[in-house]
Amino acid sequence: MKEQRRSAVDESSVLTEGPWTHRFVGGNGSRFHVVEAGTGPMVLFLHGFPEFWWAWHEILPAVADAGYRAVAADLRGYGASDKPPRGYDGYTLAADVAGLIRGLGERSAIVVGSGVGGMVAWAAASFHPSLVRRLVILGAPHPLRLRTAIFADPRGQFAAATPALRFQLPRYEHVLTRHDAELVGEVLARWGGPHWVGSDSFARYAERYREAMRIPQAAFCALEGYRWAFRSALRLHGYRFVKAMQQPIVTPTLQLHGALDRASLPRTAQGSGRYVVASYEWRLLDRVGHYPHLEAPDLVLGEVLRWAKS
Repeated sequence: MKEQRRSAVDESSVLTEGPWTHRFVGGNGSRFHVVEAGTGPMVLFLHGFPEFWWAWHEILPAVADAGYRAVAADLRGYGASDKPPRGYDGYTLAADVAGLIRGLGERSAIVVGSGVGGMVAWAAASFHPSLVRRLVILGAPHPLRLRTAIFADPRGQFAAATPALRFQLPRYEHVLTRHDAELVGEVLARWGGPHWVGSDSFARYAERYREAMRIPQAAFCALEGYRWAFRSALRLHGYRFVKAMQQPIVTPTLQLHGALDRASLPRTAQGSGRYVVASYEWRLLDRVGHYPHLEAPDLVLGEVLRWAKS
C-alpha cells in the first residue's frame, strides 16, 4: 500500500512554481501546458525524450531577462498537456507547433528544439515556414538525414538507435515506468555526456523526469512518436512525409550537437545543413552528449541569444 501511494503521480507534479507563469493554450485541437516569462519577440522551447518543459527552467528566465517572451511547452502527450491516443505523427506534431504559436497570439516565433523536440522543430520549419522566424536545433539530425543514416550506417546510427527500437514492442510503456520509471534514468545516463552523468544536476533532472513519466498515459504517448517514426518507414503515410520534408528549409538555422552524443551520432547530424537554403551554422560541442541544454546550459543560452539577435 505504501508503494502504491508513493508511486501515484498526477499532472500537478509538473506545475512547479518559479519566475514564470503556467498557462493552458488551445492549438491544433488539443490543450497544451506552457510556461512563460518575459515580454518581447517569442522564443518557443520544445523538449525531447524523456523530458517535459522543466528541461528549460534554467534557460527560460535568462532569455526573458534578455528581452524576449520565453515559452516552454509540454509536447503532446507529455507533462500536463493533453494525452490523446493518436496524433504522434510528424505532420500532427508540426501542426501542434503552428497551433501553439497562433494560440499564444503570435504571428511567428524563434523555435528552439532539443532531441525529439528538435525533430518536431525541423518539421515545423519545413511545413510552416512563415511561423518559424529562426531555428535552433540541439541534438537532432534533420529527419531525412536520420532516416538515411539508420539504414546506411548499421554499425553506427542503427546501433545507436537500439533503445528506440525497443520502444516498438507492444506495452513497452509498462517497462519504462516499472520501479518508479527507473529506465528513464538509465536512458539519461546512456545518452548524456560522462562529465554530466553522475553530477548533482543529473540526479535532479533524472528524479523530475522519472516522476513526470509516471503521469498516467505519459509513457504510452512518449513512445508513440518513436513508434510512428519507425513504422511509417514501411507505409505510404511515411513516404508522403519524406516527400514533404524534402522541401528546403528557408528559416535561418543554428545546429548545436554534442560531440559525445550516443543517441544521434555527430556524423549523422552533420549532414543536416544540406536541407537548409537559408543561413546555416553548425557547432560541435566538446564534452557534451545528447542534452546540451542540461549539460552546458550557459553555452546554449549564449548561442540561443546570439542567434535570436543576429
